[in-house]
Amino acid sequence: MPSTMPAVGTLGAAGGVMNSLGGGIRAALDRMLSIGYGVVYDYIFERFLPYQRLEAEVRQRVEASVPPSVDRHGVRILDIACGPGNFACLLAEAGFSVIGLDTYASLVEVAKEKRRAKHLSNLAFRHADLTRGNTFRESAFDQVVSIHSLYVHPAPDALLQEACRVLKPGGHAVFVNHTRQVGRWSTLREIWRRDGSAAALRCLLWVLPNAVFEAVRKPIGPHYWDEDAFTAHLERAGFSVLEMRRTFLDDASLLVWARKHTEG
Repeated sequence: MPSTMPAVGTLGAAGGVMNSLGGGIRAALDRMLSIGYGVVYDYIFERFLPYQRLEAEVRQRVEASVPPSVDRHGVRILDIACGPGNFACLLAEAGFSVIGLDTYASLVEVAKEKRRAKHLSNLAFRHADLTRGNTFRESAFDQVVSIHSLYVHPAPDALLQEACRVLKPGGHAVFVNHTRQVGRWSTLREIWRRDGSAAALRCLLWVLPNAVFEAVRKPIGPHYWDEDAFTAHLERAGFSVLEMRRTFLDDASLLVWARKHTEG
């Protein structure tokens, strides 16, 4: 027995080193992919017209929820699945106090670097999963925003319920979710036919990176909801729908402006 113990210990140590090395490589790859995604997203954010229109629609609902007499710095907004933080930065630049939340640590680091570069003291980013239930206290926010995150979340109903819990009674929310898969070539063909070759080529700015994301993401869902399904999910979570409309790329998404039920 004594003669074999060092061998077992050596194997265990070697296994630990390999696991540590593998974890380091995975972390490095995750960091590289996140930075690459952030760069691509920045490019899309500034140049892809359907995305710019969607961001404007979301921002309009956020601003419509705040009376002109209210100081925006006192309005707390949670951006769920904020990614590299572009929209959270826009809301902070508009004067709101914003927290961006994402489950991907590397994307949160990219978002933090962006916040530092913009010197936004009314913006913060956190790496956490909202559905764990202990990230924020109840009624901590005046508004919540979630853009294209529900359809890939492993538990979208739990995410909606937790979003409702951290929202003040009567507080507003904007949710955007895909109604269907966005086909690469069918979408390009339709835009080419309707708007011409230049518009179709610009569409590649979003379609191709999104196709890569769909290919490499964890095989969860997707949770595509039409109007009736989306309404049912929101009502079960404690929201009332104020407005619902088709939007984004050939109406591939639904934008919902909702309000948390008031107590009593």
